[in-house]
This record gives sequence, C-alpha cells and structure tokens, in this order.
Amino acid sequence: MSGRLAMDEPRRAFGPGGEATVAPPGSQPEERAMNLRQLSFATFNLYNLNEAGVAVYTDRDGWSEDEHRRKIAWTAHQIQLMQADVVGLQELWHADSLQRALEASGEADRYTMVVPPDADGRRIVCAALVRNGLLAGAPEWIADFPEGFLLRSSGDDPQTPQVSVTIRGFSRPVLHFAIRPREAGPEVHVYVCHLKSKAPHQVFREAWYRRDESRYQPHTLALGSALATVRRTAEAAALRFILTERLKGNDTPVVVLGDINDGQHSNTANILTEQPRYLVGDARGGADNALYTAQTLQEYRDTRDVYYTHVHQDIRESLDHILVSEQFYDHSRKRQWLFDGLVINNDHLNFDNHKESGTNDHGIVRASFRWKPA
Repeated sequence: MSGRLAMDEPRRAFGPGGEATVAPPGSQPEERAMNLRQLSFATFNLYNLNEAGVAVYTDRDGWSEDEHRRKIAWTAHQIQLMQADVVGLQELWHADSLQRALEASGEADRYTMVVPPDADGRRIVCAALVRNGLLAGAPEWIADFPEGFLLRSSGDDPQTPQVSVTIRGFSRPVLHFAIRPREAGPEVHVYVCHLKSKAPHQVFREAWYRRDESRYQPHTLALGSALATVRRTAEAAALRFILTERLKGNDTPVVVLGDINDGQHSNTANILTEQPRYLVGDARGGADNALYTAQTLQEYRDTRDVYYTHVHQDIRESLDHILVSEQFYDHSRKRQWLFDGLVINNDHLNFDNHKESGTNDHGIVRASFRWKPA
C-alpha cells in the first residue's frame, strides 16, 4: 500500500488500488503535532448515501433530486452537530455525495475525508471523517478474512456433527487507519465496520431452491435468517482475529466504530469484545485483549437506559457501537483516556419516511474521552 498526505497539496487518503476523493486542505498549524486534551469518536450509518438518480443495490431505485437534496442537508447538519474528531461512516456509495455534505456542513476545512478509490456509486463502502492533522500513515480497506482464519470443527464429543464455514471475506470491507492525538503518545488504531444485517438471505434466488421450491418455500425465512446469522458471526470472528493480533501482548489503543447489526449483549458483540469484566468502586484491572462498549460505560453513569439506534417493527435495538480497548477504560491500570460521556441522536428514528425527511434509519452515536493517564 502506498500513498502520502502532503501539507502543500489537497488532502488525500490512499488505499490499495489508488487515490481517493478527499476534503480540501485546512490550516497549516493544525497539520503539525497535536496534543489533544479531548478526543471524540462517532459512528454514523449514512443510509445509502449515493448520487441522485443512481440505483442502490440491484433492485432498488435511488434518490430523486429533491430527496437527495434533503438527504445532503440533513447529513451536513449531523456532521456539524457532532463535532467528533473521528467519524466512522457506513453505507456510503458515492464519495461526491459525502464531499457535498461535508462542504454544506461548513466543516470541510476541519476534516480529512477517508474514502476508498472505488466509491463511485456502484457498491457500499465504509469511510471516515478525521480531524485534520490526526491521521498517521495511509488507511487500508480489508476485504478478505485474515490468513490462517478457519471456522471448522469436528465436534466436541462423538455425537456432535462436524461444522465448516467457508466464507472468505467481509460483505463490506473493514476500514483501518491510525491516528496520533498526542505528540508523545501512541497511535490509536481505528476500525470502521459494517457487518451483515439481520435481513434474511434471499434463498429463493438460489438454484437449489428453485429445483425443489415446494420443499423449501415454507422454510424460506428460517433458512435465509440462519445464513445471515452465520455470515455476520463469521465476519465478527474474522474481525476479532484481526483485533487480537493488534491488541494482544501490547498496549496499543484500539477503537472499533460500526454498525454490527446486533445488540450490546448479542453473540456478535460478545465475539468482538471478548466480554470483559466491568469493575466498580476503586477496583483496578483491565483486559489486554478485550474491548469495552461505550454503551456499557455510559450505563454505569445513567439512572435510566434509553439507548437505541434502530427501530424495526416497533422493537428498539442498539445496533451501532463504539468499542474501545483498555486504554480508554476508566478502571484500567493502563488507562490513557478517561471516558467523558456518550450521546446518541435517535429522535429521527420515530419517523418512518426517511426518504421524505432526508434522515437515516440508524441513530448516530458519539463518545468522548479526556486525556488522563492512570
């Protein structure tokens, strides 16, 4: 992977395969070493942000000019409202639409756009907005599961059938980049992910289904849902494989931002976090290889849990998460950043017609931290 960020050129981010569209340069002083006292992260599902008139997926109309205009305006307002140092983005289709929203927000001089070179409206990508001067090195998009990653077992006892999962890549490539918020501090590695949704796979399109439709038709939902769950679980395990290789046996700070399409206590989340113990009182500890959910950190402060980021059939769920390593955990002996609160913008989820309003169909989550080493 090659590429560079140059102070005397328009700010650009590179990935494997070429150059990406990014925001224009900001002020020179911000490009030099930073020593932030506050550091904030957000995760923002853009709800199929594409250019007007361009189809999304293969069977769905895109946005009209009016719908696109409202969508850009609302997205721009959210960017301006969040004021996060790092914003992880999901469901971006076209870099030009993100550029337009960033410019409309009035924040274009503040952020570097991190977008893959093929964000031209034909596929969904993960992307990010990063405060100018924070990026350390070039970003990468991870499409394939890591080398040596296997999901295969002959069973734990003689009566357990063998299992083998042959998925080899992420539905949406995972974005990975590093930032340096403190001149003398370590780099923080950030991963932006979008795991397979709970929507059932459309098995009715499969040849094996059509060959014996009368047999499979009554089971379409169950089979499709099972396949979606297997895929999401495999993606979570593959990302955890990558995270473990980054985290284990060292003090590297890591943040995961994303729509994992599953709840705080789901198996998907448990795989990603490795279920660390949350300490209370004056206890000190921390887990080298685990991740802590910002939702749980906030719940230890709240008197009432009203956290949800998605509404489906009147069921409110938390699908969008910010996960942090022990360097961001208050009770860790290796703490560098103190949790300073979480906010979520989800009022717009109570209105169903997102095309009409320009809103997205997920809540936007923002977590803040304060520099205060243990």
